[in-house]
Amino acid sequence: MAHITPQQVLDGFHYRASTRNYDPTRKISPEDFNYILELGRLSPSSVGSEPWQFLVIQNPELRQKLKPVSWGMATQIDDASHVIAILAKKNARYDSAFLKDSMIRRGLVNEEQQAFAFEKYRKFQTEDTTIAQSEQTLFDWASKQTYIALANMLTGAALVGIDSCPIEGFDYAAVNKILAETGAFDPNEWGVSVMATFGYRAKEIKPKARKALEEVVTWIE
Repeated sequence: MAHITPQQVLDGFHYRASTRNYDPTRKISPEDFNYILELGRLSPSSVGSEPWQFLVIQNPELRQKLKPVSWGMATQIDDASHVIAILAKKNARYDSAFLKDSMIRRGLVNEEQQAFAFEKYRKFQTEDTTIAQSEQTLFDWASKQTYIALANMLTGAALVGIDSCPIEGFDYAAVNKILAETGAFDPNEWGVSVMATFGYRAKEIKPKARKALEEVVTWIE
């Protein structure tokens, strides 16, 4: 496998910026956008759960419906090449069919393997993290996993010169209602975790001032 250098990766991180204005004349090719989607699909997740779905919103009328309730991308939604809503799985409990399916997908097919994994997941969710206590804490856990996929998509896009912006600035109830009404997902099973826009910047973006490395790293030796 060919490797890129650490400096090339750092250059991509320095290039990446939250893009508020996109060039409407430039569109991401299908090949390049499939690459970005693959980065999300191949991302790691807690206990291999992969509790995500990627909803690609290209319909202009649907984007206009979202615009009044999505202030975080009001300046982007018209001109962005692609808009994504990342959905998180609801009620992904240790004893759910969803997590059992994830076991099978990972090759845990016999009863002994599944029983071992089941007990590990049960302890993890009920004792180690206590996330099984409510639907909200389970959804929050699943949403955390979607942010791993989101970060990989944003960074991988920057590495090939594609711009992006993560979006949390929207009315979650309204956006969920609008998107669920398209029939693209079952709102009892899935909910919008975060959104993102992708395209090509319309103008140069001033680099953001960041904390020095020594301000954010503590070594324990």
